Amino acid sequence: MNTEIQIVNPEFFQDAQLDRACEVLQSGGLVAFPTETVYGLGGNALSSDAAQKIYAAKGRPSDNPLIVHIGREEDLYRVAKQVDGQARALMDAFWPGPLTLIFRKTEEVPESTTGGMQTVAVRMPSHPVALALIRNSGVLIAAPSANTSGRPSPTKASHVQEDLWGRIDLIIDGGRVGIGIESTIVDMTEEIPVILRPGYITKSMLEDVVGEVRIDPALLAEEPGKDMVAKAPGMKYRHYAPKGRLTIVEGALEHVVSYINEILKEHEGRGEMAAVIATEESKSRYGTSCVYSIGSRKTEGSIAAGLYDILRQMDAVGAEYIYAESFQGDRLGAAIMNRMLKAAGYHKINI
Repeated sequence: MNTEIQIVNPEFFQDAQLDRACEVLQSGGLVAFPTETVYGLGGNALSSDAAQKIYAAKGRPSDNPLIVHIGREEDLYRVAKQVDGQARALMDAFWPGPLTLIFRKTEEVPESTTGGMQTVAVRMPSHPVALALIRNSGVLIAAPSANTSGRPSPTKASHVQEDLWGRIDLIIDGGRVGIGIESTIVDMTEEIPVILRPGYITKSMLEDVVGEVRIDPALLAEEPGKDMVAKAPGMKYRHYAPKGRLTIVEGALEHVVSYINEILKEHEGRGEMAAVIATEESKSRYGTSCVYSIGSRKTEGSIAAGLYDILRQMDAVGAEYIYAESFQGDRLGAAIMNRMLKAAGYHKINI
């Protein structure tokens, strides 16, 4: 397949620049496009064939649900049943934006889009290119992250090219995305809303709008069971992983630094390539040139935005073993650690 690239400036573009992408979606093809979270791989959400193309291009398990991206609130009622007052309150507060809500699905949504489930995940992105693409194409877009299944999610068009070149029809290059981690997912089919995936919209932000919100027990487990039902994207399978073995080292920073420095000496003695993921505040404390700063602890947003890019850098430098500091924080800590634990296959050491 010949993959095309269309460069679009999100801050200043003409709708006509998206005409080719709209044609691809309307004809059942696949388009990678920027959102405010990560790049998505889009196809017609109401077409079984398009959904199957998405799974094939990514190498994604077919029981891993896709998120339906809509451009207008009225589109929700084509795909979702039982939209109650709590859901409307969250939509009013956070749409367009990085929040995905799960509803009972309508018959119009094929089970190939929902991973065989009777529920559907829906969000309205705030990225201007994503919104224009949905609205101009007239297509509700099923869009997981635009990467090979299991790889770090793409935050730049070049990441999409690395994984999906020759597998999809078109890539819209809208530059680097802003947030850098996927949307928060909340199950609205329960009496009390349940967070299935943490993200930029936090539990406290949700509770400020609707009161009590619960966290799915699978998020609190050391490692979710392999036989679990994936209610939402990213719950069941290993995700975001670099090729090298990633280990998260958790504890007081001075102990973490000491432990990693000792183990670096062991790898060096065996002639093994080991790298460290640290922060601006700690990077100078490691005895290796292969130390990479993910951002500053003073701004959790910088760590979230740099996470997937730095995991891809680990592959670029050929790191066989990767040691990362833990990044617990009040604002985005849960979302960051959720992604890092999945990337590490839940391999964590407490010091």
